[in-house]
Amino acid sequence: MFRAPVGIVGFSGYSGAELVTLLSRHPHVEPVLLEHRDGGDRPRPLGHEGPRRLPCSADSVGSARLAAVFLATPPEVSMDLAGPFLDAGAKVIDLSGAFRLGTAENYQRWYKELHTQPDLLAEAVYGLPEFCRGRVAAARLISNPGCYPTAANLAIKPLIEAGAIARELGIVCDAKSGVSGAGRKASLKTSFCEVTENFSAYSILDHRHVPEILRTSGLEEGEFSFTAQLIPIHRGILETIYFRSSGQIGSAEDLLEIYRSRYTSEPFVRLYPPGQVPDLQAVAHTNFCDIGWKYDPETRRTVVVSAIDNLGKGAAGQAVQNMNLALGYPETAGLL
Repeated sequence: MFRAPVGIVGFSGYSGAELVTLLSRHPHVEPVLLEHRDGGDRPRPLGHEGPRRLPCSADSVGSARLAAVFLATPPEVSMDLAGPFLDAGAKVIDLSGAFRLGTAENYQRWYKELHTQPDLLAEAVYGLPEFCRGRVAAARLISNPGCYPTAANLAIKPLIEAGAIARELGIVCDAKSGVSGAGRKASLKTSFCEVTENFSAYSILDHRHVPEILRTSGLEEGEFSFTAQLIPIHRGILETIYFRSSGQIGSAEDLLEIYRSRYTSEPFVRLYPPGQVPDLQAVAHTNFCDIGWKYDPETRRTVVVSAIDNLGKGAAGQAVQNMNLALGYPETAGLL
């Protein structure tokens, strides 16, 4: 059976390595490793060479007729590579933040760098399939969402659209991530002695994933407070989201009805019975987002818990989901 070749740049990082694993068992595609100057390749046992390798160039992409290329690279590298790969005939799925924010001005504010490809930034389609499925299927350049925004927007966007949240009272998102979310590059803050038996908050009030959440959810910056926290585990994101429900919500079942009406047909969103919430073990090594909540009818206080695997639905798994849509394969192929 023919399997279409798809390239991976940055395959030595955590998200890139997860892509290799997922695509190696995909029924319709085969991974091709595009060797970039970043190095850092993982050692391989003798006799287990893995997928074929090609130089990371537009000529390689074109001559190998790669149907798509995944960029698991830093934003500045993604900006350099996306255009030539598109010109070579491949669809591009970028896992960095290079093409997520819509405008060069927004990018400069949150990433503190100039955007070198504003035309591609304007063209890129934000790839949260549950809300952008039609656009993803028709796109050349897909910007894979960040891990924190994926968990946050899947939890709150249906409620915002339904008018179920008293936005004037604010929404607080307390988000915790495993260390792999920081990438494989060595740094002091993610070293063993800094992380183990520790728990720390970072990028308070200026995390670069905040504008993704605002852009997709429709919230204003003043309505949403987000704090990211690093916990000493390998993988997983759990977000606890606090708000007051609007007057039209009278019970936890009302919230369930809103979620059901939006997600009944979604293969990768799982809802919990009212009063029950997910944990990280439930989503580890999957492409699922699990959502649960508890509601207090006397005060309208509401707590929603959203859980994903940051390397799955938060990165590589969602990227494969987007590739399936873009190339016309079943959306769940290689993911269930």
